[in-house]
Amino acid sequence: MVVEHSGERVQVAIEEGALAVEADASREDVLKRVGIERARGLIAAVGTDAENVYAVLSARVMRPDLFIVSRAETEDATQKLKRAGATRVISPYQIGAMQIAQTALRPAVVDFMELATSSDNLDLAMEQITITARSSLSNRSIVEAGLRQRYGVIVVGIQREDSRMEFNPEPDTAIRSGDKLVVLGHPESLKQLEADAAEGAR
Repeated sequence: MVVEHSGERVQVAIEEGALAVEADASREDVLKRVGIERARGLIAAVGTDAENVYAVLSARVMRPDLFIVSRAETEDATQKLKRAGATRVISPYQIGAMQIAQTALRPAVVDFMELATSSDNLDLAMEQITITARSSLSNRSIVEAGLRQRYGVIVVGIQREDSRMEFNPEPDTAIRSGDKLVVLGHPESLKQLEADAAEGAR
């Protein structure tokens, strides 16, 4: 659901198939009207840092458990948005600068990451897979779960429930309920792994 001040942008979003309303995303009544109680997350990327702070603050008050991503233009705004309740704060200018530097220094690495994360790529994808308590993959090691053999995926990292990230885990590394596996593989294999991670392999 897109909440946008500009009627013109709302119309463009609707024409592209999105649900959109012309309203102020920082208002609690607006957030309630568009269904924040049912939302899986919120992205605050409106016109200014100040507006984003208000939107994040309003959303956080209404949903203390909500995953909120916000855009920031300055370092000062980054800190304010975190204090307002943003789970993650993204600075396009900082990311752009890092991308330029990495492209100049490590072009092959950048090409690989673009290939792995592009939605247009049909042969390779990188995905985040959450392991539930019901899954037969829970409380088994990577090799015991047969992630490479059964699904043909590479485990790049494991984000633990406390948000700690383990990169390039060893085959005997344990997979636990609540872990998020960062994996690389074919899209169809990833879909099957995602299903088994949620319900258990059959």
